[in-house]
Amino acid sequence: MFRRPKACSGHGRSPGRDPRRIPQPLLLSGLLLLLGVSLVCGVGLGAAGIRTADMFRFLWAGATGGTVHASDAAAYTIVWEIRLPRVVLAAVVGAGLSAVGVAVQAMVRNALADPFVLGISSGAAVGANAVILLGAFAGLGVWALSASAFVSALAAMVLVYAVARSPHGLTPLRLVLTGTALAYGFEAVTTVMVFGAARGEAARSAMMWLLGSLGGATWAQVPLAAVTVAAGWAWLRRRAESLNALAMGDETSAALGVQPARLRRELFVVTAGVTGTVVAVSGAIGFVGLMVPHLARMLVGADHRRVLAVAPPAGAVLLVWADVLSRLLLAPAELPVGVITAVVGVPAFLLLMRRGGSAFGGRR
Repeated sequence: MFRRPKACSGHGRSPGRDPRRIPQPLLLSGLLLLLGVSLVCGVGLGAAGIRTADMFRFLWAGATGGTVHASDAAAYTIVWEIRLPRVVLAAVVGAGLSAVGVAVQAMVRNALADPFVLGISSGAAVGANAVILLGAFAGLGVWALSASAFVSALAAMVLVYAVARSPHGLTPLRLVLTGTALAYGFEAVTTVMVFGAARGEAARSAMMWLLGSLGGATWAQVPLAAVTVAAGWAWLRRRAESLNALAMGDETSAALGVQPARLRRELFVVTAGVTGTVVAVSGAIGFVGLMVPHLARMLVGADHRRVLAVAPPAGAVLLVWADVLSRLLLAPAELPVGVITAVVGVPAFLLLMRRGGSAFGGRR
């Protein structure tokens, strides 16, 4: 371990002690409460109207293994088998993208970086569209899409690492340029596959996946995604002090006892694994991993211990409500959830950037 140097501002106090910021325990408690309320609202809201009392009754029956009347079977299925796994998966994916966004921005020291800058999501899209458009891996049944997306994400990770690696390790510039270049290549392959699709409905499904969708969420997808996100977040929290040092530059981090090249390799594996897992179950949902880390820094400062505590629940809340809007705006049809995160996120991000001062690289 190393001793983190005291950060100083122009006013002679640490940014983490800014009295204008909400105390972290209070903020975290509020976010967790808001997340609980959002999960309940996400289950209750939808094209099919279900009374609140019935919703809680169905949730209790599902959690305890109880029974429901035959006349309530359809409503029970909507609540327990369709909406609940969907909102839970939305929370898991939002938390994972937000945590990984924090790590990627520290890893490449670029405020515009997000989980998809490494090209992992574009690589996953190639595998997913091979299933949707070409029928690849049909023998895996319902697991074909997720398995193919995850395997292709790992293949993209290996390719990016092999190309970006130099005798000096993984440098931020080489990693960003390599990930961006290969992402364009993967997207070109995906575009050719979409335009060559023989069935229009298959092409529409591919576009929905490319823009992100939680419409196919099932209970079977939740455990692996939740465990992967939780493990990745726990590892990042453990290395928060090292992330603080890495964000100061390679020379400073080395002077503080951190090996920047080795840490970047470890971060690359963790972020790629989490990103590949969540993209495999939700598609390429953008903007969450870019905006939420900045919002967290504005609220609690630049210390990664605090940022990694606040960003995941904030991202979970954001994606749960984005998914609710994607279901309701054109009900009974659905919008891709990635469209909602962009439509809501772009103006919000610009507003935060104007007000955010040093959190976005400006002055207070």
